Amino acid sequence: ALAWLLQRSPNVLLIPGTSSTQHLHDNIAGAGIELSEDDLRDLDSVAS
Repeated sequence: ALAWLLQRSPNVLLIPGTSSTQHLHDNIAGAGIELSEDDLRDLDSVAS
């Protein structure tokens, strides 16, 4: 979800909260995920 939001717009600033170190690492890893155009289209259709 974080990767999808980051790719939707270059001016998006995400500040996800977390209560565990593992979730922090997961959130950081999400910033490095590159979604394909097909992935974005599929995810956009779910969000509609």
